[in-house]
Amino acid sequence: MTEDKLKEIKQSFRLMMNGPASQSMRQKGVGYKLNWGVPFPQLRAMAADYGKDYHLAIALWKEDIRECKILATLIMPADEMPCEVAELWLEQVPNQEMAEMLAFNLLQHADYAPEMAYEAIASSRPLYQIFGFSLLGRLFMRGLEPNDRGANEFLDQVAVALKDSNVGVQHAALNCLLRFADLGPRFTHMVPKSLADAYLM
Repeated sequence: MTEDKLKEIKQSFRLMMNGPASQSMRQKGVGYKLNWGVPFPQLRAMAADYGKDYHLAIALWKEDIRECKILATLIMPADEMPCEVAELWLEQVPNQEMAEMLAFNLLQHADYAPEMAYEAIASSRPLYQIFGFSLLGRLFMRGLEPNDRGANEFLDQVAVALKDSNVGVQHAALNCLLRFADLGPRFTHMVPKSLADAYLM
């Protein structure tokens, strides 16, 4: 039963609690109703024990608990997650950590990832942009090459993001630009000289 698994998971967090990590995150503004400070490797091992489970992932995501939401991104089967559910989760992302987790752990494996990433980087919402650049960066790392139109659209958005007042957006855009350039000489040459001089040299 999903409810029994959810209860079991939530109880287990007490045994894995890392007080200093939890306090440090709170001080940095990473807010959740509950944050046990459990390290990511432990959560990944825990997710492996439970395996992929759509219904458990949905139940976990509904909890305003850091560890539940991270587990949800690890347990949700990407090939069973409708785009509408992914968009809802993105809308409910509370902070940068979770925006990155959603991209890295789950949505880089979804068929609709490229379209979702491009829509997100064009958003005016910082967490959407961080998610979008994080997701695109992962796709570039996996060798997904954009066509010329996609590459130009990406570079236009990067140029804007690198001047953003939000440091998280700037860092996500720069990391993604580096992954884009790593695709090969053709892509490195597509980067405008002004961006290359400032960020890639």
